[in-house]
Amino acid sequence: MRLRTVPIYALALTLAACTTTPQPSTEDYTQYVNPFIGTDFTGNTYPGAQVPFGMVQLSPDNGLPGWDRIAGYFYPDSTIAGFSHTHLSGTGAGDLYDISFLPVTLPYNEAEAPLGIHSKFSHQNESAYAGYYQVKLDDYNINVELTATERCGIQRYTFPKAESAIILNLAKSMNWDATQETHIEAVDSVTIRGYRYSIGWARNQKVYFCTRFSRPFTHMTIDTINVLREDKNYDTGLRARFDYPTQAGEQITLVTALSGVSMKGAEKNLQAEAPDNDFDAFLAKAKEAWNRELGKIKIETDDSDTRTVFYTALYHSMLAPTIYSDVDGAYYGPDGKSHQTDGWTNYSTFSLWDTYRAAHPLFTITQPERTNDMVKSLLAFGEQNGRLPVWNFYGSETDMMIGYHAVPVIVDAYLKGIGDFDAEKALASCVATANLDEYRGIGIYKQKGYIPYDMHDPYNNDGWSLSKTLEYAFDDYCIAKMAEKMGKNDIAKEFYTRSQNYRNVYNPATSFMQPRNMKGEFIAGFDAEDYTPNICESNGWQYFWSVQHDIEGLIDLTGGKERFAQKLDSMFTYHPTDTTELPIFSTGMIGQYAQGNEPSHHVAYLYNAAGEPWKTQQYASQIMHTLYTNTPAGLCGNEDCGQMSAWYVFSAMGFYPVNPISQTYEIGSPVFPRLSISLPNGKTFTVIAHNASPENCYIQSIKLNGKPYDKSYITHSQILEGVTLEMEMGNQPGKKWY
Repeated sequence: MRLRTVPIYALALTLAACTTTPQPSTEDYTQYVNPFIGTDFTGNTYPGAQVPFGMVQLSPDNGLPGWDRIAGYFYPDSTIAGFSHTHLSGTGAGDLYDISFLPVTLPYNEAEAPLGIHSKFSHQNESAYAGYYQVKLDDYNINVELTATERCGIQRYTFPKAESAIILNLAKSMNWDATQETHIEAVDSVTIRGYRYSIGWARNQKVYFCTRFSRPFTHMTIDTINVLREDKNYDTGLRARFDYPTQAGEQITLVTALSGVSMKGAEKNLQAEAPDNDFDAFLAKAKEAWNRELGKIKIETDDSDTRTVFYTALYHSMLAPTIYSDVDGAYYGPDGKSHQTDGWTNYSTFSLWDTYRAAHPLFTITQPERTNDMVKSLLAFGEQNGRLPVWNFYGSETDMMIGYHAVPVIVDAYLKGIGDFDAEKALASCVATANLDEYRGIGIYKQKGYIPYDMHDPYNNDGWSLSKTLEYAFDDYCIAKMAEKMGKNDIAKEFYTRSQNYRNVYNPATSFMQPRNMKGEFIAGFDAEDYTPNICESNGWQYFWSVQHDIEGLIDLTGGKERFAQKLDSMFTYHPTDTTELPIFSTGMIGQYAQGNEPSHHVAYLYNAAGEPWKTQQYASQIMHTLYTNTPAGLCGNEDCGQMSAWYVFSAMGFYPVNPISQTYEIGSPVFPRLSISLPNGKTFTVIAHNASPENCYIQSIKLNGKPYDKSYITHSQILEGVTLEMEMGNQPGKKWY
């Protein structure tokens, strides 16, 4: 996602069987993760410490606002102004940065706002791997180490001999975020607690904290600081200073627990997850957590960079959604009230326009128990908010992006037999959300079968009429599939009909999806290469293919498989007229294809449906080997809470969910000679690709469990059965095998 405002599970399986914990691996997979991938160019990732899906994302902030620093950290920068506990992974949205600490020696360096108190640093004295971050603050000769539990951030500072201090800055605001109200109080000589209320992308965000120092501070000073927003005083916030005389090599550890509910909740989280100050023990547990998750997928390769790219992608796919309930199950809802889970974990940070495509389907294979809790979280949010979320975090609906894509996440889990959520309530919530006539043109979409670009609707002021029509049609198909399986034929019929609305915006005269007005007329002067307000973060070339649920129907509209394949060829070979005029979200370009933004993500796999699978293999391989690299600029677009990386994880394994709820995965071009997934049911799914390499990207033949295979896809049930998919790879296009 980019923001325009800136340049079956097998039904016989029970849930218990699905959630058997794999045996811990003796291999240290954390060493293969490079958290700096994506911190340069447009990745907008952060390099700090987190455990899988953790509430805490403890990471350094450069201290300056701007698009490049939207995740707090930009690799080309040379300053650090704090280590804050909340961050967004590659969303393009400038929010969070809550509860920021910075160790200093006196006198400290303070620049004019917005940088403030800071230190210079060098990448030569910086390192990171999964669950750990380290940097030396050059101005103060202080070494900082970070690790985390699910709800706590742990910092260890190694000081020189000096008069030292630790700064807690709750007034610090960057980008869209602005402090509204803060509180800091001392509980005892080593414990403080408080909160930070802010407004930004998340409305009325509340973060409570409790911090324990490993050694009593000699003095605490609290000042009131002006909060700047858009270079103007916006409000005030508190900044505290904790003084320490330190000896050379002396270490002080800070353990900070967060809560979205209360200071008491933060205290409970602190006591439950981090009752002591043993940094090394917490780090060991963080590594254990990451090794448990990363070790579910084992690869064989002699290429260390490719290994790092893969495991970093797998790592990035598990930074969100994030845990958003306390250890006692309490969490803050969109209705402004505290709620309680009943034996499940509440999750937040759902970048659904992005992650419904590959990240959530990946979780159905590797994280079924979490998938169940995520569905329950979406349903609870919908119940408390009056509709399912579009893009929610910290108890807030941001309404960013379009569609009602909580629906495919829910439906995919249901169709795969995952979880124990209430299917009746789930379907009712999906249907209710899809029938909110006053929301973003849904009413007129139902009447006309498309959203007119010239409609007068205060709820549709972000435009994107063509894209909304296509996104709604896909979501409607998902509802129809769930209703059909539940035997609710009237609902299924209604939504199957709605799912065909994509046909209403197809213009046979141009062979593109095209905006229409209230009279039904196609927009004049349409150029598929143009980026217009009627198409969401894309152009006519890129959104043409957004019919994942009915590729056969799209082929028929286009004029058959041969014409469809020709149009795909043009997609990848028709280069932009003026690359200098491309918007910020059009990155990772191959012709009109944009790997840097999500609407293109399934397109390379459509050659399978056109009967030319070798082109799927060619382009999937090209994308993986040229647009994903082991460098800070190694992501060609915003990470988008794991979707950019989930695409790579699937593609490198050799298959991809073109239609995320179809329970099928189109076969592409596997990267590794051998790969295996340790499944929650105790079985192992294996992909063998003999002679696989960047040059040998073409499938010559394919077998399933040793027998010739005649499908362009594998199924979810086959994966869960633990089959072996075996391919012979070569450097020339092979014959079609299906």
